[in-house]
Amino acid sequence: MKIIRPIKLADLDALVDMAETAGAGFTSLPPVPDFLQAKIELSEASFAKDVIVAGHERYMFVMEETTNGEIGAACAIEAACGLDEAFYNYRLGLTVHASRVLGIYNKVPTLYLSNDLTGASVLCSLFLKPAFRGASAGKLLSKCRFLFMAQFPQRFTGKVIAEMRGVSNEAGHSPFWEGLGRHFFTVDYDRAEHIVGMGNKAFIAELMPPHPIYTVLLPKSAQEVIGQVHPQTAPALHLLEQEGFRYQGYLDIFDGGPTVEAPMNAIRCVRDSHLFPARVGTDNSAANHGANLLIANTRLNDFRCVMAPLTPAEDHLPVSAELAGALAVDDGDLLRLIAL
Repeated sequence: MKIIRPIKLADLDALVDMAETAGAGFTSLPPVPDFLQAKIELSEASFAKDVIVAGHERYMFVMEETTNGEIGAACAIEAACGLDEAFYNYRLGLTVHASRVLGIYNKVPTLYLSNDLTGASVLCSLFLKPAFRGASAGKLLSKCRFLFMAQFPQRFTGKVIAEMRGVSNEAGHSPFWEGLGRHFFTVDYDRAEHIVGMGNKAFIAELMPPHPIYTVLLPKSAQEVIGQVHPQTAPALHLLEQEGFRYQGYLDIFDGGPTVEAPMNAIRCVRDSHLFPARVGTDNSAANHGANLLIANTRLNDFRCVMAPLTPAEDHLPVSAELAGALAVDDGDLLRLIAL
């Protein structure tokens, strides 16, 4: 059985291994042990902190296989971005050039350097090792965060965003970077993404032109990938779209990947999840033919989330002793759940 739980410092080696597996374009998990250790320590402090208003907290989760204890996936939520350092992206807008005398009317897509999404909660650091993919593991990993947000809404903001990985090849070549960013940063894409992944973003404001950029002046290869996701990221985007996330014209400034967003209260798993008390030890074998449920306990530090094909009764959720153990709940404890 695969469970989601908060990351612990003992998971550092597994996290480093995942970061080394992720490849080019995955900026939020650079394979640097000291840096990743600091992320884990921040997560542990965030779970332990009393929060009234979202701030610098960052909650990180891992997926564990209960049969052997292997860690094969991770995801995270940043409570509020850009509070102490500018959060940059491009906004894709439109500039109109018209002349009645010449009978010309042109609409030109234009990129504007923006800090519009400052303060939003950010879904980030989602990665599954190849051996963990399949059997709806991606759904569990992506959507577990929404049950956590539904249970602890005061820890997040009214808007939730996710920066999706843009197009690049196996060698780390990004058409958008080659067509735009390289002209101002004069470093390779992997070097730039490493700098950003390490949290050093001030150089963006120092080197990036503040004026609008006409997309028609970019190479065709760069224009074609604006707002497009990496093939490996397409399933993750689809899962977010199922929850109500939409692309609103914001792009990653390095690879041109789309940023999708949704009001937190409009996210399906936040809006429609319900609380049921657990009834431990009840035989629910006959119910194991239905659709999967996403099920989480209601604890903060000991948060657990699983996926299982159960059918709620009118006033409780029947769970086996094994499932109750995985969720760290006793008979009568509340569970938050939603059908997938």
